[in-house]
Amino acid sequence: VPYGGLISYGQLAARMGQPSAARAVGSAVGANPVAWLIPCHRVIRSEGVLGQYRWGEDRKTDLIGWESARLSMERQAAWTA
Repeated sequence: VPYGGLISYGQLAARMGQPSAARAVGSAVGANPVAWLIPCHRVIRSEGVLGQYRWGEDRKTDLIGWESARLSMERQAAWTA
């Protein structure tokens, strides 16, 4: 999932060729012990709800917001360069 991007569990399962494996994706994401290296915070529910996160919903919200703000600043800098 690209930096600053979001994807649903079902979309990720479909990308892996297993469209009915959204729950398995959720289990794998939930078991991720290295969230910063494997950005599981970018996976959300299909309804657009963030869903649960191993380190808490506040941290998931913060990580998504931080990436979004940083990406926005990078785009703005590219425009003004």
